[in-house]
Amino acid sequence: MRSYTIDCAHLKDEGSFWQAYLAVTEPEDAGYFGCNLDAFWDALNGGPGWPGECQLMFINTANLKALREGRFYQVLRKISRDSKLVEVRLE
Repeated sequence: MRSYTIDCAHLKDEGSFWQAYLAVTEPEDAGYFGCNLDAFWDALNGGPGWPGECQLMFINTANLKALREGRFYQVLRKISRDSKLVEVRLE
């Protein structure tokens, strides 16, 4: 199984988070990926932006907790727990 590591240490906003996700995973249909949490859920379930069967590791995620007053990180954690096709880890 493929494994992708996305270092979030220098990401300052959601746009840079999605750019990093797409740059590292290089999904075939990246042009159709919506660059938001709903689209990420869809991608992890085989929709546009799907990275294929893999493990996604997001490291140095402390700064993500500030986005949208913590809501972004909370939803990202929920998606990571609920994902069935892609293993997602937040560290």
